Amino acid sequence: MSAPLFLVESLPVGSSFTLDGPEGHHAADVQRLRVGETLILADGRGATARGEVTAVQRGRVDLMVLSIAEEPAPDPRLVVVQGIAKGDRGELAVQAMTEVGVDEIVPWAASRSVAQWRAERGFKARDRWAATAREAAKQARRCWLPVVRGDPDTSTKQVTARLSAAAAAFVLHEEATERLAAVPLPDSGEIVLVVGPEGGISDTELELFRDAGAVPVRLGSTVLRTSTAGVAALSVLSAHLSRW
Repeated sequence: MSAPLFLVESLPVGSSFTLDGPEGHHAADVQRLRVGETLILADGRGATARGEVTAVQRGRVDLMVLSIAEEPAPDPRLVVVQGIAKGDRGELAVQAMTEVGVDEIVPWAASRSVAQWRAERGFKARDRWAATAREAAKQARRCWLPVVRGDPDTSTKQVTARLSAAAAAFVLHEEATERLAAVPLPDSGEIVLVVGPEGGISDTELELFRDAGAVPVRLGSTVLRTSTAGVAALSVLSAHLSRW
């Protein structure tokens, strides 16, 4: 089994380090790491340190730093505009998309979104998405933490502007004729993918996205839920980009 990954604000400077706080508690008291085992520290921005446990106390783990590494930022970046979904479907989508490699998630207040993120409720829901992405990144041993965009309910107008600026933009739509697996992809820049909510994307939204340069695409002959469509599309893109 690969070494577990823990997120820290900054990497160790010297040859030793103490992991404490919530991550130290998780390492010592939940995962119950033992002396001699290895773990990975990551700052969420590409830098990692591999360490060996030298001592374990309640809520903290002492380490000997074995090596430091840095991974360049992914390019092209994979950005998913995810229609806000009801219940836990949005969080399920965030978890799965993080595990397969999404670089940024933009919560979108689509016209057919059943759930509405307004005022304090919206920020709390956005924060749950960010926490879900953080935990999924640790599970997947990712050294780059995906960004969950700050606005809790990005508008269609904002999404349209993002699509216009992208190196490539796509909209998952069940009536599209082009297949995502067959479209050309850029060598760098942002690839933005729009995933609608449970009720789908309205004709008006689709037309706005088309005018912004987005290409409607489909995955196959079946229609996927909003919680699974994004992860399936990211899998196709990851294979196409040789990430996988």
